Amino acid sequence: MHPSSEDRFPSLTSGNLWNNIWQLSWPIFLIMIFNFFVGITDIYVAGLINPDVQAVVGFISQIYFLNIIIANAISIGTLALIARAIGAQDSERATEIARQSLVFSGLIAICLTLLGLTFAEQIIILAGFPPSIRLMSEQFLKVFALSLGPNYILIISNAVFRASGDIKKPLITMALVSAFNIAGDFALVFGLFSLPRLGYIGIAVSTALSVTAGMSANLIFFKSRRWKSIYSGPWLLSLSMIKKVFKISWPAALLQIAWNAGSIVLYNILGKLGGSSISALASLTNGLRIEAIIYLPAFAMNMAASVLLGQNLGAGNAERAEQIGWKIAFAGTILISVMSLIIFIWAEPIASLFTRDTDVLHETVRYLRINMFSEPFMALSVILGGGLQGAGDTKGTMWIIVVSMWFIRLPLAYLLTLVLDYGATGAWVAMITSMCVQGLLMTWRFHSGHWKNLQIE
Repeated sequence: MHPSSEDRFPSLTSGNLWNNIWQLSWPIFLIMIFNFFVGITDIYVAGLINPDVQAVVGFISQIYFLNIIIANAISIGTLALIARAIGAQDSERATEIARQSLVFSGLIAICLTLLGLTFAEQIIILAGFPPSIRLMSEQFLKVFALSLGPNYILIISNAVFRASGDIKKPLITMALVSAFNIAGDFALVFGLFSLPRLGYIGIAVSTALSVTAGMSANLIFFKSRRWKSIYSGPWLLSLSMIKKVFKISWPAALLQIAWNAGSIVLYNILGKLGGSSISALASLTNGLRIEAIIYLPAFAMNMAASVLLGQNLGAGNAERAEQIGWKIAFAGTILISVMSLIIFIWAEPIASLFTRDTDVLHETVRYLRINMFSEPFMALSVILGGGLQGAGDTKGTMWIIVVSMWFIRLPLAYLLTLVLDYGATGAWVAMITSMCVQGLLMTWRFHSGHWKNLQIE
């Protein structure tokens, strides 16, 4: 029995392909911009207090990101399964997958919260925080630990809505989260609008309150006609369903861990350059911040590709899914190439916005002019990788990232930077080499069509 028109989810398995792509891409792009400005505001407000707070916010953010890797991975498995179920017009199964993922992620978040609250001091010491900022870091970590539960539910519920093609709900939610977070940073830190002046801890409290508000909004959205049955089913774990989510999710988690650990190793290599290490490290930090602007549309298209391919595979239309993948990749590569050309040409004035130090400025310009050559390959990797993940081929994308980072980028960076003594330029060359290989491998994996026949149900 098919659901009534009022109960049906937006159809992404028929109609004009470009319309489907645009329908998903622009809201996700706005969500990425919201996240970008929240991160910038946290760092900016911390800098208004003092450098110690800025250091704490940056350091704790890395620990916090490691904690939500599991949520991000579960969201990928959840999205792939729900998108297929909705493509097959099986709304009952989609609802059951959503319920199981929310329960599963909620339990994991509770465990991580308890660990964070119980062992905050030990975690801070183990992470290597300087003694002067350990107490401050411990307080930040405890507040962030309390926000893990709401953030996990927020991440998974947003993935549920994206998988169904109902992208406007996450857009509204993330606009709310961003507004709460940005306003809260200023209001709670400095005691504006008759609110208590919390000082530096206000940054952490603002984050916790904003994700709680976002979670609450999504839980209300679940009361809509399409999703209200999510509350009427049994809230008990189904081991068979969790195994299916886990099967898709664990490679995605390992991928993120491999990438972030590799980035830390690259920082370590640059840190061994002696007198030029500080300018190299600062240039990498600045370069990555500038590149983040390019990543925004790429990751928006990554998420759009994952939903569109998942739904069309669920509808049994693998050929249409492949067409969508190539079209998004083509559009994304053109857009990213134009953005890269602009940054290449105006690299110096753009870099000067981030530093006044002459050595750092020159190295940041060199970083940008070298790395812009690899951005089209980055677009191919990110967008087609999103399509592969939506199809459930998370193992394929995992191995491509692991090989590119750990077997090409890091060994080549070590060789060129430290052994052959090319300095930071050697690391930049290693980065573009690995990204070009990564883009080509992801293109080959998508072209192979292996993902069309994956059985993830």
